[in-house]
Amino acid sequence: MRIVVTGGAGFIGANLCRTLLSAGHDVVVLDDLSTGSLANLSGLPVRMVQGSVLSDEALDDACAGAAAVVHLAALGSVPRSVAAPLPTLAANATGTAMVLEVARRHGGLHVVLAGSSSVYGANPTLPKHEGLQPQPMSPYAASKLAAESYALSWGHTYRMPVLAFRFFNVFGPLQPADHIYAAVIPRFLAAALDGSPLTIYGDGLQSRDFTYVGTVAAVLRDAVERTVTSDGPVNLAFGSRVTLLDVVSMLEGMLGTTLTVQHEPDRAGDVRHSQAMNERLMGLFPEACPVSLAEGLQATLDWMRTVRSGEGARP
Repeated sequence: MRIVVTGGAGFIGANLCRTLLSAGHDVVVLDDLSTGSLANLSGLPVRMVQGSVLSDEALDDACAGAAAVVHLAALGSVPRSVAAPLPTLAANATGTAMVLEVARRHGGLHVVLAGSSSVYGANPTLPKHEGLQPQPMSPYAASKLAAESYALSWGHTYRMPVLAFRFFNVFGPLQPADHIYAAVIPRFLAAALDGSPLTIYGDGLQSRDFTYVGTVAAVLRDAVERTVTSDGPVNLAFGSRVTLLDVVSMLEGMLGTTLTVQHEPDRAGDVRHSQAMNERLMGLFPEACPVSLAEGLQATLDWMRTVRSGEGARP
């Protein structure tokens, strides 16, 4: 099966490419490299189309002969969207509409969308279930809600096979730590290995439902292989809930040392608590089996050590 992965040079995309290739699929990557890196795809037999999801020409090139599109391309990060909302809205909302249109032009390709749990925003209910009223707290969250709405509406209007996931704090190998919008786990790992303080915005009691990237890639592969669809969004997480201080404690155990924590003021747009209800996910993917946070953290730590030793590819 020929599968297009938009954003395939990014952290999640490059992990997904490996999973799809190992299953014998033909993989085409569309990425403008604004946040991804060709190093993530080094040695992989993918066809690379360097271009934006805002380009019809690049989209048509990538989707020729494809059966499915996994749409991961996006400008991530809540703080980035707060600093510059319009590029985030263009890439995430308009870009998704353009992906859906090219899929429609090419015969109604199956589109699997990477949405975000950030759409729940200020809604305090835990765990988060798909029937809750979204309350986005940032331009990023609003853009992902728009993208999800586009996907579901295209599915309804044009009878296209679509599946809109809501990702929850995905982490793992290839996730970069060396930029100002880096996610919390790679930031923590890099600081710990450097012997620097771990920066926490707020008191550290905010909680997250972390999901290992290998688990996400396995579910995405299953979704395209079985052409799984849903007329509503689907949480892609498994109901765990740990605080950032819990993560620090786990890292201290793995490293055998006490880590210094530096607290900074809360950031605008950050959600206080996040935890998924996964009944809809398990109904569609009954064999999904998540990698534990401890196992995933260890694998990510091992990868980062390898990169720093010069033996692995740096994203």
